[in-house]
Amino acid sequence: MKQFNILQVEDNEGDVFLIKEAFKEAGSNVNIIVARNGREAIEYLNNCAAIPSMIIPDLILLDINLPKLNGHQVLKYCKSSEFKEIPIIILSTSSASDDIVNAYKNYANCYITKPLELVDYIDTIKSIESYWLKLTQLPNSMLNEPI
Repeated sequence: MKQFNILQVEDNEGDVFLIKEAFKEAGSNVNIIVARNGREAIEYLNNCAAIPSMIIPDLILLDINLPKLNGHQVLKYCKSSEFKEIPIIILSTSSASDDIVNAYKNYANCYITKPLELVDYIDTIKSIESYWLKLTQLPNSMLNEPI
């Protein structure tokens, strides 16, 4: 089973833990790299571009409400850089129409409002895992495939 690399951009420790546990419960073979703020996420991606041994994420889980640089700023950076092909899932507590519209205007691949109940939260992560890691073909994972 292929290992998928996920960059989780999240400042809430509880959400970091829940997402890791949900992927584990789903039986996913994932390596989760955590960035605690928007600036840290961009620095990580810049290091991926500069250092060949760095792990380029197959998928990015991005919160909107982040310190230093918010999720919209990170999204704009990613979609205007060499990382534009990496699918970005906005996973946020915000259900504000402005946040949703702006995310799609800046080419987010999907927008999910974080559920409030633990069971629903875990089901949401399992759905992400099922769709994005099993059903779809991710561009970064194709780079390592033999021709």
